[in-house]
Amino acid sequence: MLQGKTVLLAVTGGIAAYKMPNVARMLKKMRCQVHVLMTENATNFITATTFETLTGNKCLIDTFDRNFEFSVEHVALAKQADLVLVAPATANIIGKIAGGLADDMLSTTVMACTCKTLIAPAMNHNMYHNPIVQDNLQKLENFNYSIILPDKGMLANGDIGDGKLPSEEVLVEHILRELACEKDLQGQKVLVTAGATREAIDPVRYITNHSTGKMGYALARQAMLRGAEVTLVSGAAAIQPPMFVEMVNVVTAEEMYQAVTARAASADIIIKAAAVADYRPAEAAEDKIKKAGAAASIALEPTRDILAELGRRKEKREIHAFLCGFSMETRDLVDNSRRKLQKKHLDLVAANNLKVEGAGFGTDTNVLTLITDTQTISLDKMSKEEAADKVLDAILENIRRKSDGKNIS
Repeated sequence: MLQGKTVLLAVTGGIAAYKMPNVARMLKKMRCQVHVLMTENATNFITATTFETLTGNKCLIDTFDRNFEFSVEHVALAKQADLVLVAPATANIIGKIAGGLADDMLSTTVMACTCKTLIAPAMNHNMYHNPIVQDNLQKLENFNYSIILPDKGMLANGDIGDGKLPSEEVLVEHILRELACEKDLQGQKVLVTAGATREAIDPVRYITNHSTGKMGYALARQAMLRGAEVTLVSGAAAIQPPMFVEMVNVVTAEEMYQAVTARAASADIIIKAAAVADYRPAEAAEDKIKKAGAAASIALEPTRDILAELGRRKEKREIHAFLCGFSMETRDLVDNSRRKLQKKHLDLVAANNLKVEGAGFGTDTNVLTLITDTQTISLDKMSKEEAADKVLDAILENIRRKSDGKNIS
């Protein structure tokens, strides 16, 4: 995801410096070029050799180090960098950068960089909340530096408070958000649904399906990485929600209907990847239904069709979003999905066959067929992240095609 990108890790003298070698390792696994800058104080917590071993690049500390190929090193690195992450960022380095001071290799290089710079404060709770530190952080934000808020937890001295450097995974997610994808969805509001709904039979049992939410969550994350403002309306899904996405958790089909229709008018793109129950018990029992010897039956009633309602509103010009639905079939994939496209006034259907290997529920892969009013595109088996990008590519292509058609007419 980061092949061809260069990230500078600027490590200062805090106990949380121990997390940064793992950040460097994770970035290298993504084929990112990683350079590390350290303050002299940082070497009291972690060695330069550790970073050099992990990155394959010299770890720079001394501005006047003569043991490297001749160049104005801080300027050379600044020109190469696609992003700088200062982590852990002590109160000292935050004050230096905010004041425009550059008295060592790290601060000099940061001053010379024109790329995006992320600042991840890590320090004692009281120090972090010192008005001077907070004023410096605000000053940095005003100069277009991005602040990664610290976590709350046990700090090095045993205190509980916010001032803890976030996990390596969170730091890397911030880097991916900036660098992983072209921001071709910048300015777009994308509404995604995912997961399975649950319809109560009694306080113990419910009707549901096998959906895990993986496809919808992948769509939400990839749309976020491509610059969109994303809202994810999720039913049951036992996976970690993507970062930087507004989460709306629901249980039933009716709750999802209310959540989606309330937000549809403000969306530019709506992708309905949730597996919504078509029927629910006509009446849920207040107490657990006891097992009896005789056969039992449950009266069912249809749930409201969210996608059909969105299509109806689009036809009446009450909403203007691009509508993408998903179709899970076991036979006649294209014919059934094309009927769904036309009946529900959709712009795109992403269809898959439950009986095709790699396309079922709970897998990390999918095999999609993308259907519009003029095209049927069959995709090979690929990861759900790759499939999500293909869906987003198709959405953008169709939006541009329709826009060009309007301009021509």
